[in-house]
Amino acid sequence: MEATDGEELIRGADEKPAPPNGEINETLDIGDEEEDMQDKMEEFLGPQPEHKEEEEERKYYRRKRLGVIKNVISASVAAMIVYSVYMGLLQMQLILHYDTMYREVKYSNLMLEDIDHKMMMGINVTPIIALLYTPLLIRFLGTKWMMFLASGIYALFVSTNYWERYYTLVPSAVAIGAAIVPLWASLGHYMTRMAQQYYEGACHNYIIIFHSVFHMIFNLSFVFAQLPMRLVLHHYITDDVSHILCNVKDCGAKISGWIPGFNTTILSSLPRSMLLIEVESVLMSFAFLAMIMFLVLCGPAYRPTEEIDLRSIGWGNIFQLPFKHHRDYRLRLLCPFFIYSGFEIVFAASGFSLSYGVCALGLKQLWLIIMVYGFSASIFSSLSLSLLRLPRWVCLIGGAVVHGVLIVVLLAFSPIPGGDKCGTAPHSSPDYLAPILIIAALWGLGTALNKTGVGTLVGILYAEEKERLDFVYTIYHWLQALAIFVVYLWSNMPMRVLKTSALFVFLLPQGKLSILLAMLLLACYCYWVMERRLVNKVPYRLPRIPRPRHKVRDTKWQILIAFLRFPSTHRNVGDSNPAFRRCRQLWQINFCKKAT
Repeated sequence: MEATDGEELIRGADEKPAPPNGEINETLDIGDEEEDMQDKMEEFLGPQPEHKEEEEERKYYRRKRLGVIKNVISASVAAMIVYSVYMGLLQMQLILHYDTMYREVKYSNLMLEDIDHKMMMGINVTPIIALLYTPLLIRFLGTKWMMFLASGIYALFVSTNYWERYYTLVPSAVAIGAAIVPLWASLGHYMTRMAQQYYEGACHNYIIIFHSVFHMIFNLSFVFAQLPMRLVLHHYITDDVSHILCNVKDCGAKISGWIPGFNTTILSSLPRSMLLIEVESVLMSFAFLAMIMFLVLCGPAYRPTEEIDLRSIGWGNIFQLPFKHHRDYRLRLLCPFFIYSGFEIVFAASGFSLSYGVCALGLKQLWLIIMVYGFSASIFSSLSLSLLRLPRWVCLIGGAVVHGVLIVVLLAFSPIPGGDKCGTAPHSSPDYLAPILIIAALWGLGTALNKTGVGTLVGILYAEEKERLDFVYTIYHWLQALAIFVVYLWSNMPMRVLKTSALFVFLLPQGKLSILLAMLLLACYCYWVMERRLVNKVPYRLPRIPRPRHKVRDTKWQILIAFLRFPSTHRNVGDSNPAFRRCRQLWQINFCKKAT
């Protein structure tokens, strides 16, 4: 037994003793866990056999392009809603305020007889100074936030109609006048930037597509703006056309002003105040909807670092650059087209629709004329997609030809008023319905080609200069606003020049149609000169945009504190930093002064 026990002891000496009390050797488990963790890290960091880089890249660009399309459609629909609400409310307001009975009942004790005149002055005069502040606002707020702020100003205008006073309506009208140019410059800038984001590089085709889509959607605002009149006011306007037009002697090209002799009593009964409040509440809700669409659905036009670079060139340079861009002969030669685009759209919405349409057909047909014009402009905006295959001059020159022919026709067209004498039946006024609607549709065709052509051309010419887009679109819409102001001033001018010499007509055209025709011919000639210079490769002059200057506050003092706290550690780094060296010199000078 003893030998056996000794043999067992000898054999057990070569073996490792078992842990006491059955405890587990934790060191072995930790080593196994480290090996497992290392294997998992190598598997995670190593090449993934199932990873498809091309597919991931394709998914990324698909998501990016879908986001750009969402931005374009959202901005277009929001702008359409904003202007539908604005034009519908303004039209309803002007019609109600024109009626003598409504003014006496509503404003007899408030002394608001000339409120419409002051409102229109605020809307049309304020944009004259928009060139001074529009680039500053766009650079400071950003394109997306500028569109959101402008839509908020339009919503403010709607809200002031709940309490109609001088101190509510006039300031809101001035605010709208101040926001018109920034809103439109931001929209044009935004569409071009979305095309650049959709396809970086040769983005000209996408500029054409996105501007066409925008105008196809936006021109529907003329249609939806007529819904308040058709659904609400249409039932309160008198059906007696001869009563409204009894004192009107001439229409069309023979008259001066809008409709001389138009009766000031146009309502058969007054609408209820609660009904008007309900209509304004619906319009207010749509205005808020447009604001939310700009805020939530529209993405930024630039990355944050790019926006910082755009602002960092200095506010003085931003203020001066819109004026300096007039050195570019391309922009100078397009200015007549910018002005004409403002002339023609306001003439269609007010001059033609009133002096020809309402004068011959009556006020109840106004909504139909504007709707036909809006539908036509929206549908024919798709024709600008032909620029994907045709030269870019086709769109502008085609619209100019259509408008030129229509202006000549309107110069010779003077329909008979709906009622020649008070109490008589209309004289052949139904016969003018078809011609006037055809002219409205053809004018919408010219407007579609003109608007899409000009916006697309500006985007294509400056597609490679994204830091200049806000300046050139500001100039474009500022000149358009100036043209609208001129249209506001010429309301009492004749449609055509009568009994004047040809030289006087050439030097000082006094008729609305004469001004339109002269500006159209000048715009076509200047555009031809611009295209000829570009074909001949005549160099154009662009103002230099300064490099961004990023200001980092307290940098020198922070470096100086670091040098004082850790002089030996930062000495080598500071020798290569001029600000560091300058701080060290200042510290040494101050230290020597204190020591002496």
